[in-house]
Amino acid sequence: MKILITGATGLVGRNLANKALDRGFSVNFLTTQKKEIDSIMGCKGFYWNPYRGQIDLKAFEGVSHLINLAGASISKPWTKKHRRKIIESRVLSSQILYNSLVDLHLELDGIVSASAIGYYPSSLDKLYNESDTFNSESFLQGVVEKWENSIDELEIHSKYLSKLRIGLVLSDKGGGLSKLLLPIKIGLGTAFGSGNQWQSWIHIDDLSNLILYSLENNFNGIYNAVAPNPITQNELIKSLGRKLNRPIILPNIPKSILKIVIGNRSKLILDSQKISSDKILKSGFSFNYEKFEKAIRSFKFN
Repeated sequence: MKILITGATGLVGRNLANKALDRGFSVNFLTTQKKEIDSIMGCKGFYWNPYRGQIDLKAFEGVSHLINLAGASISKPWTKKHRRKIIESRVLSSQILYNSLVDLHLELDGIVSASAIGYYPSSLDKLYNESDTFNSESFLQGVVEKWENSIDELEIHSKYLSKLRIGLVLSDKGGGLSKLLLPIKIGLGTAFGSGNQWQSWIHIDDLSNLILYSLENNFNGIYNAVAPNPITQNELIKSLGRKLNRPIILPNIPKSILKIVIGNRSKLILDSQKISSDKILKSGFSFNYEKFEKAIRSFKFN
């Protein structure tokens, strides 16, 4: 199997590319940085610039499957410019992929695209599954809606197309978890708001394995890419404290203060999403890390 990955130089993309190579796949990837073209050993890199409509069509030669992970970080300050970049980096990427497949008259065997659990409204009580549908009422919901709509356009160019709504990705090499670890390391660890908000997460190795599993098993439609056991933020912070041998003794930071400090981006920390992984489990996929404690034990935090 020969796959093409967008977003391969990111946190998840590099992990995925290496796992794909380990399984004997051939891997091409697209990067917006020319200096990154030779950055993943064993893979062939190609340049693209979705904002300018530029793409090296040689990236598609021999490719049977596409994995789309492209998208600007949502953790940076939500300035007007970056909010636009968050949306455009996802939508324009899908559009140039669509145009490329049209130009090449190419039908793929399968496409897997990243999406996000930000689609689901914040709730302390509701357990969400893939059949739940909503109208966009927040910036994050709007991003996911536009993102998934642009991905759906690719459906006519593939036998199968799946969208993985990804939760908090656990890794010791960066991402959201590293931002939570820093204050804990210096003895200032604490949760935010009530701390009762649910965090639906997935170990980076399980996510990469799931992406490849979804290709190999012809997934079609929407799947929640989260581990089976969500955890409250209070429990998450205490668990990280135990891992680092740091006590969590400070009171939770009130949500009003967090909103003053980082504005609407506070939703990334304060929103509660308890997400079901039943559909993934029923597909036959097995998680190596079903419990948060086991997941963080696998990491070596410096």
